[in-house]
Amino acid sequence: MPREEVPAVPELTYPEVGATRDGRLPAGYQHLRHRVRLPDGCFPGAADAVLGWRLHRAAGVAMRTDAPRAGVGVRVTPGLGIGPLRIWGPTEVVWAVDGPDRAGFGYGTLPGHPEVGEEAFLVSRAGDGVWFEVTSFSRPAHWWGRAAGPVVRAVQHAYAWWLGRTLRRICAGQ
Repeated sequence: MPREEVPAVPELTYPEVGATRDGRLPAGYQHLRHRVRLPDGCFPGAADAVLGWRLHRAAGVAMRTDAPRAGVGVRVTPGLGIGPLRIWGPTEVVWAVDGPDRAGFGYGTLPGHPEVGEEAFLVSRAGDGVWFEVTSFSRPAHWWGRAAGPVVRAVQHAYAWWLGRTLRRICAGQ
């Protein structure tokens, strides 16, 4: 049986904590679902890459974390961009699973993040293969995010695609 954790975290900027875990995304947000097939046999390495932040770092994301692996309550601040143009988004892991057929986590936005919502990164193994999924629900936290609407959505979709491509590359190098 996989080990799963789900706490209630009061500092998060949205009330639907943990919604990415079961995939029932709440109304009032933009939804993103991206799924990519991974090479057969790569589940252990892909799971470790997701839970140990290797995936994000290999994708070029700066990661400030207070733990070497994703776990409930771990603070994570990903940074996208370069130099002074880097945008930091404080988050906290709200659920995590590390089992024989499912491994990953979801993190929720904290004050200071440019979005409000939750994003999950999950590797799963089933009869039809090994899969990586990015699932999120979000909306802009500030007026400038609302003004950039379509650009923000395009960046989110490109980011999910890039993570999938990066994880396939990590699996191929195992």
